[in-house]
Amino acid sequence: MSYPELFLKKHEDKRLRQGHLWVFSNEIDSKRSPLEQFAAGDLVVINDSAGKALGIAYVNPNALICARLLTRKPNSSIGEKFFKTRLSQALALRQRLFDQPFYRLVFGESDGLPGLVIDRYDSVLSVQITTAGMEVHKQLLVNVLIELIQPSAILLKNDNSQRQLENLSLEAELAYGELPDTLLIEENNARFLINVADGQKTGWFYDHRCSRAQFAGWSKDLKVLDLFSYAGAWGITAAVAGAAEVTCVDSSESALTLATESAVLNGVQDKMHFERNDVFEYLKQAREQNLHFDAIVLDPPALIKRKKDYKAGYEAYRRLNHLALQVLSNDGVLVSASCSHHLSRADLHEILRSSARHIDRHLVFFAGGGQGPDHPILPAMPETEYLKTFFCAVSSRI
Repeated sequence: MSYPELFLKKHEDKRLRQGHLWVFSNEIDSKRSPLEQFAAGDLVVINDSAGKALGIAYVNPNALICARLLTRKPNSSIGEKFFKTRLSQALALRQRLFDQPFYRLVFGESDGLPGLVIDRYDSVLSVQITTAGMEVHKQLLVNVLIELIQPSAILLKNDNSQRQLENLSLEAELAYGELPDTLLIEENNARFLINVADGQKTGWFYDHRCSRAQFAGWSKDLKVLDLFSYAGAWGITAAVAGAAEVTCVDSSESALTLATESAVLNGVQDKMHFERNDVFEYLKQAREQNLHFDAIVLDPPALIKRKKDYKAGYEAYRRLNHLALQVLSNDGVLVSASCSHHLSRADLHEILRSSARHIDRHLVFFAGGGQGPDHPILPAMPETEYLKTFFCAVSSRI
């Protein structure tokens, strides 16, 4: 099948040739291929300035990232076979990595499916489509997923700010089957109740799975503070592994309700305390009351969603880590994480260094982490590597 052509300006093909998948609107030769001639979601052949085909992409003429490459084979056809192949490859990798069907099945560009994220909760699939180009193929995707996985339900989670940028509906859609109010998942020898429809993002955060397992292994007999706890993934896992006491703090009442139920499910309810509060306020109050914890997990949501938010977001990360260190016991453990792509690992490294020195504490990194293997990183796209975690041992000054 032949598709219309989209031409790049001279020298604007370098990033694509190196493995990146995005084309920005200012890289298009708009005289040879005016963007206004395309509708959002149209398929095109991307050509360099010399007319050499680089692959097939979908376009959105109204977006800054105006094209996303689907394949480097310009003679391909984007249809059922294409999506079945890509989804089968993604499924095969996860089945090799995990012995239970709880994982991120598709991680956008890293799985060759830009604009698509799918989390699997056994027979239920939570799908985020974030671009007009992928939205066009929504029903085809659903059909292929039904054939490959035989799910009991497919929920299209559309409450995503990226969809606003692409002028897409934010209303969730149950595309297939029946969705129960809560689901039971298993992770790191613990069980959790989750609410996919009303939960944040796709309903659960698989990306910290490996770091949570590491922390649990080091938390025996410790008094743990789990900040931004959401449904208790860090705290309950630590309690199951032998933590003496765990306090979970989050601003979401519904998330803490699920965490409370999951604590009972795992038989650790007597160790758990749940507090609905703003984390900044909680830490200030804990400092004033001279409370201290043996281990603190600081896993905030993305505080820098756009480049223009960097300054304010950096300061928020700095304040959080500074406050957390003030209520951490001597010879304590701080797990500090950031899921903001725009906050680099070096930035978080510096925040931890400067915060520790400011209060005269000796801080060393004894382990580090990032996103789990079901969130693979595409080497040519730094945007696909977003999660960074530092495990810190903190003592009095030396």
